[in-house]
Amino acid sequence: MSDARTVVLVEDHALTRAGLRAVLDGEADLRVVAEAVDGPSGLAAIETHRPAVAVVDIGLPGIDGIELVRRARIVAPLTRFAILTVNDLESEILAALGAGADAYSLKTSPPERIVAAVRAAADGGAYFDPAIAGIVMSNLGAMPSRPVVSPLTPRETEVLRLIASGTGNAEIAKALHIGLGTVKGHIRDILEKLAAADRTQAAVVALRRGLI
Repeated sequence: MSDARTVVLVEDHALTRAGLRAVLDGEADLRVVAEAVDGPSGLAAIETHRPAVAVVDIGLPGIDGIELVRRARIVAPLTRFAILTVNDLESEILAALGAGADAYSLKTSPPERIVAAVRAAADGGAYFDPAIAGIVMSNLGAMPSRPVVSPLTPRETEVLRLIASGTGNAEIAKALHIGLGTVKGHIRDILEKLAAADRTQAAVVALRRGLI
């Protein structure tokens, strides 16, 4: 387990927290290294442990999960963030997206979806719970965005589809039978063409515009 990706779990409900820990620690490639019960202690745990992924509930006392992600990205810039929410309110989902979270899942989703969200974030990908993906697509359509600089190539579209499904660079290379350097080059070109700042934003833009 020494090579497992580390996780900090920030959840104020004890029973939910215990269940999440059991699910995540049950995966050979994930290891929960700290738990926190509110926003301030969650921020401190993330800054102390600098985990690969922080799993953050939106409805936290002290500092809500959205503000926690904003602050934590400053003190732990290499940490990725998976947001969990008990409902599918558009306002919460879009606010979390704006804060810079990498993965989004409903607490009511099957355990495998929550694991997929955490694993995708750890691998540098983006993950949207199917219910949340629909909300993102339907609510971001009216927001202004810069046009695509030039059309995506078929290969770039394949890479973008894998990014949106939460696939990391190494897995993309394996799936498409191309080199890791080639994958990174495609991602660089995709970000430029979509005027996206990062992989998560590229996935959202792609969903919004029906590119994948």
